Amino acid sequence: MYLSTVRSADTARPAGRAKHAVPATVLGLGVVSLITDMSAEMVTAVLPMYLVYGLGVGYLQLGAIDGLYTGATALLRLAGGWFADRLGRPKAVALVGYGLSAATKLAFPAAGSSLGAIGLVIGADRAGKGIRTAPRDAMITLATPDGGLGRAFGVHRAMDTAGALLGPIVAFGLLTVLVGDYPAVFGVSFCLAVIAVIVLAVFVRAPAGTVERSRVRLRAGFALLRQPGLRGTCLAAALLGVCTVGDMFLFVGVQQSAGLPSAALPLLPLATALAFMALASPIGRLADRVGRWKVFLGGHVVLLAAYVVLAASASGWPVAAVVLTAHGVFYACTDGVLMAHASPLVPESLRATGLALVQTGQTLARAAGAVVFGALAAETAVRPAFAIFAVVLLVSVLAGTRVK
Repeated sequence: MYLSTVRSADTARPAGRAKHAVPATVLGLGVVSLITDMSAEMVTAVLPMYLVYGLGVGYLQLGAIDGLYTGATALLRLAGGWFADRLGRPKAVALVGYGLSAATKLAFPAAGSSLGAIGLVIGADRAGKGIRTAPRDAMITLATPDGGLGRAFGVHRAMDTAGALLGPIVAFGLLTVLVGDYPAVFGVSFCLAVIAVIVLAVFVRAPAGTVERSRVRLRAGFALLRQPGLRGTCLAAALLGVCTVGDMFLFVGVQQSAGLPSAALPLLPLATALAFMALASPIGRLADRVGRWKVFLGGHVVLLAAYVVLAASASGWPVAAVVLTAHGVFYACTDGVLMAHASPLVPESLRATGLALVQTGQTLARAAGAVVFGALAAETAVRPAFAIFAVVLLVSVLAGTRVK
């Protein structure tokens, strides 16, 4: 039975039920994302520790790698979104992206200790993510009534984050049982990624109305930016993205600022993932009620508070807990909420392309922010860099309040 069997079209349900039920297509895509994130986080959980303490990578190099990790998805998000609209087959385009990311899991053992090779593998993995993200999010919006988009994205992101939470646990369990057998971790990660591709191909049905080929021109997608609402959203999301420190740096900053042992670094993402998973769905429902852009900006205010804590002279596990919880709240308020805010601003025929435009601007900005933060940390130190970013983020949040 298909995971998305709901009268062939999730949007065709009675209005009363649509307000409460999460479309089965969303749940199916959530299962795919859960398995995929388990696979991805098995590999990436130990990456910051390996780069900083294993290879001796400096802050500037870490910022470049963090920027690559964030920015490698950017331009291919546009390609993935445009092809999904042009072909009318978002599921097929998403399958290509998931498949590419799955294949890279077998390339990590071959990369060894070469920074260039590691960067190439990371770039290919993130390219797969870039291709699949807009078509997947477009499927969520096309399967969900506008009034329930915040909740739908919240449920999907919660399931996605459950995988991010389980991945490091599985990886460390394998390394404990198999005594440091990293190739085994990569092998299991690959198998999980393949399972996710199979689930998407066999059990998730695209929303009705997305299988007809359309004559979507690329310039029609860029013409969407002439609309004040979408243009303002893109610009504000990009401005806030520049002020967002990459995950790798934030976890290193927590470990160093809080004075935690280096061995604790791979465990820090778990706290963020736990907070994100627990709050994504209720915050998504809140965004549907009070306004998605308000919640999106509120998430950045919480992130600002985390930067202030990291910039202060405080240490210990309580400090780490506060910052990591705030980081999870930030993701719950922003990750799916931005897409829920932007999707009603885009016609269905250009939905994947429009969402990709927003995602691309935000992603490129975050990549630039990671590089800038790395340069600041190299010139000063981690704490002053967080203080500077806190000030700039505050200004950006105030500017973001002008978006309606």
